Amino acid sequence: MSTTFSLDTSTSRANPTPAPMRRLTVPAIRERKQDGVTAEPIVMLTAYTARQAQLLDTHCDMLLVGDSLGQVIYGLPSTIPVTLEMMANHAAAVVRGSYHSVVVVDMPFGSYEASPQAAFDSASYLLKRSNAAAVKLEGGEAMAETVEFLVKRGIPVVGHVGLTPQAVNVLGGYKARGRNDAEAEKIVGDAKALCAAGAFAIVVEGVLEPIAIAATQAVDCPTIGIGASAQCDGQVLVTEDMLGMFERVPRFVKRYGNIAETIEKAAETYSAEVRSRAFPGDDQLYQPK
Repeated sequence: MSTTFSLDTSTSRANPTPAPMRRLTVPAIRERKQDGVTAEPIVMLTAYTARQAQLLDTHCDMLLVGDSLGQVIYGLPSTIPVTLEMMANHAAAVVRGSYHSVVVVDMPFGSYEASPQAAFDSASYLLKRSNAAAVKLEGGEAMAETVEFLVKRGIPVVGHVGLTPQAVNVLGGYKARGRNDAEAEKIVGDAKALCAAGAFAIVVEGVLEPIAIAATQAVDCPTIGIGASAQCDGQVLVTEDMLGMFERVPRFVKRYGNIAETIEKAAETYSAEVRSRAFPGDDQLYQPK
């Protein structure tokens, strides 16, 4: 038995409850790809809160506590200002809200680039604080030594190649990568280096489709596409993008809902009822017996 946390939706409180050990494992994700083929694509979405994790968990194989929370939750201009403490707190909430998915937490900018030892210190902090299963870091061949260092010390790693948002200032924006031969070759080489170093999966983001396919075919571990190709071994999206929380939708996102409109309409109705004194009504009031 393991201990997880379930939310009592009637009170919005998290209560620890025993639950059978049904969570997927890192080896189970890695083994989805056999002889270069993933028969059942890996489903991954971002999650930042316990309640969001509860709603997504049964439908996903992996939940990513992405540093995209900097923009989605905190309204920051990029992922650069995100801190280890932010990531640890949100990852802990997602772990408490889930029982099935492998929870992966992003290592924020500045927490792992200096040295493998610095990366180990940051990664161990994140996993201790959150009980997540793995970390994700950006960068290709340059980070292979760090990935190997972490894996050898018991920290599972997801790599990330192609468009790497933490390097947005170097890249000059969020443009798709791989538009010339040298860059395309580098992306495939980066994926191969990370897989050889021990990454159990690799996110391939914002690259031309032929490059995503080439990278997927070049590595033994699963690739998780975002703005890449349906031929990747799995897919990930920022949940708020997929649900229509924001007006701007990146090209690679398909909207599966319009939650922003639902929230706005509910707030509009609530506002009108408060101003007309229609709310609260008899059903929401306590009367003397």
